[in-house]
Amino acid sequence: MSHKEKKIIARNRKAEHDYFLEERFEAGIELTGTEVCSLRESGCQLKDCFVLIRKREAWLHNLHIAPYSHGNRANVDPDRTRKLLLHRRQIDDLARKTKERGYALVPVSVYFNERGLVKVQIALARGKKSYDKRDSIAKRDAQRDIDRALKERNR
Repeated sequence: MSHKEKKIIARNRKAEHDYFLEERFEAGIELTGTEVCSLRESGCQLKDCFVLIRKREAWLHNLHIAPYSHGNRANVDPDRTRKLLLHRRQIDDLARKTKERGYALVPVSVYFNERGLVKVQIALARGKKSYDKRDSIAKRDAQRDIDRALKERNR
């Protein structure tokens, strides 16, 4: 099996709706063998997932990875806290930005990269107000109408 492109396992669409995603970072994730097998088999759920920085380490909370079907005793808790693998400078920079400017760290997607390693894309995010959400919904609907009209015209 060739790993030429990244294969997306899960995407957090709610994050794009609830936050302005400003800077994005790619982080490795510390997993057990059965968790990787489970990701290849079924996937994971990013709903209500967030990143916290404690003691100069980044931790991913509420990432649900279903137990592996053939894992029996080797399976771990599906909702356990997992460590993110980032450079020390990146962690310090993210910690400083979240404290000073009131940003949040939100996971955007989980995927297999070109080499077959599991990666998490996290974003430095600023919360949207309800009127911002209405604006983004209106823009999305307008874009959908434009695409539909172009598709009809090209038929």
